Amino acid sequence: MTALVVTLGPTPYLILRTASGNRYLPLVGSYCWTIGRSDDNNFVIPDRWISRNHAMLQCTEIGDFYLIDLGSRNGTFVNGRRVNIPVTLHNTDRLTFGQTELEFHCPPRDRLKEIENESDNSDQTLTSTLHVRRLMSVLVVDIRSFTVLTRQLDEKVLSSMIGNWFRQAGNIIRESGSWVDKYIGDAIMAIWFHGESDITKQEVVQIFQAVSDLRKMTTDLSNHYPLPFPLRIGAGINTGYAMVGNTGSGDRPDYTAIGDTVNASFRLESCTKEIGVDIALGKTTYNYLSSFGKAQQRFDAATVNLKGYETPIEAYVSSFEDLDNFLLDKFLWERHSQ
Repeated sequence: MTALVVTLGPTPYLILRTASGNRYLPLVGSYCWTIGRSDDNNFVIPDRWISRNHAMLQCTEIGDFYLIDLGSRNGTFVNGRRVNIPVTLHNTDRLTFGQTELEFHCPPRDRLKEIENESDNSDQTLTSTLHVRRLMSVLVVDIRSFTVLTRQLDEKVLSSMIGNWFRQAGNIIRESGSWVDKYIGDAIMAIWFHGESDITKQEVVQIFQAVSDLRKMTTDLSNHYPLPFPLRIGAGINTGYAMVGNTGSGDRPDYTAIGDTVNASFRLESCTKEIGVDIALGKTTYNYLSSFGKAQQRFDAATVNLKGYETPIEAYVSSFEDLDNFLLDKFLWERHSQ
């Protein structure tokens, strides 16, 4: 076999070392790429020590790359260390799957800008940078007692379980019209962008249905593993305006959100542990439920102290049971209004 030789420029890529030379695997045309022995993967590696669906690479909207083990039997390693939770990749990191080693290459962002500035005559649309104020809803979901779990669970079981959880969580978020913007240890953050000044009923339902589906998936997954205690999650949802940085090229812009709306969503999720509830909503998110009949009655008002905030704020909290009842209320309300 003749080794493939290409000039990749700023395109992120993997290098697969083989006996016949290096193979270059460009990370283009998608936001995630699967690696494994099965033919249904983006990158098929015929190594008997690699699982059929071994690992996944995901690029977030801000251009960060994460490596996620998909519950492989023999593990996924970055620079010799086993991956149990999503790991951020850096230029020249060594990735090991079974007995196969690859290198991850992604030019530093300042070098990308230099390359783009040098490409005025290129047919490719240049990257632009915009900062706009957008209305959005931010969801943060966290696995409860994960640190305790890591101390009590066999490493292979932990890797399989957490890999499956992140993979299925990503699918649920994407099906709801969003994407996983960040992996933070044992948590994920997703963003839904709305119109200039309002949120449609469908968007409200998508967000809450995603949370319900995440909880059901977590319960189902927990039943498939010998865990010392049931796997649980908590969720914080906040709606409001935030500054959005848009950096991208062609038809795939990259987004990252900065501001109090984003910060508060993390604080709301954290407060669910302190006050013993499953879900906490910001006041604006709660107000958007008013168009669903008596749906607001499924959430209780609570005055909470959020870390970093000088004064207590008003939040609205509920259990997953009440969340499912809200979705049922919505269904019955729609039938009655037809």
